[in-house]
Amino acid sequence: MLQFKGVRSNPKLNVWLSLLFYLNPVVSFLKCWRTNQVLFKAENNKTLKKKTKLPIICKMFVLFLIITPAGGCWTGANERTFLAVKPDGVQRKLVGEIVRRFEKRGFKLVGLKLVKASEDVLREHYWDLRNKPFFSRLISYMSSGPVVAMVWQGLDVVKTARKMLGETNPADSLPGTIRGDFCVEVGKNVIHGSDSMESAMKEISLWFGQNELHRWESCSTSWIY
Repeated sequence: MLQFKGVRSNPKLNVWLSLLFYLNPVVSFLKCWRTNQVLFKAENNKTLKKKTKLPIICKMFVLFLIITPAGGCWTGANERTFLAVKPDGVQRKLVGEIVRRFEKRGFKLVGLKLVKASEDVLREHYWDLRNKPFFSRLISYMSSGPVVAMVWQGLDVVKTARKMLGETNPADSLPGTIRGDFCVEVGKNVIHGSDSMESAMKEISLWFGQNELHRWESCSTSWIY
């Protein structure tokens, strides 16, 4: 997220300014689309003009961005990511240690649940890997026991969480990372974390309902940001 001079101490104001900054080119593009005219030739060789209409979904999207409260924007200190402690991590009782690390780092927990994921959810979650030879084994492994699904919130949480997790292959993970400290084999690497903001949004909406995500104020926020 952009940091504007003089407002770093006011995260909500910075969120609004960032939103306006990024929204401006989007609105300009949509306005151009709305006013764009498509030229075509009629049968009598006369040139007519026909205005294209802005799809209703685009209008709804812009309206949503405008009316969404700053606290709900996924930027700055309100950025969110999805983490899942896999069945091996749950069985090895690593959930508490993982939660402790993210809390100590300064991130805020806004969603958590213990679930036995269905194959449908797992296939949707790992859709990008569907053509990989290990896909069926991955689904079997992830459905072999309960998973602890979590949503964490904080500044640059997507990127930072990935660094805290370590590399996909534990052998490539540095000591001090979760995978570097707690696992040795890539097929049982303890935890999943979203690799981008787009993935985070998709995965959170797949695993959590809106009523399962909590907006609350932490008394330590002013000591972190």
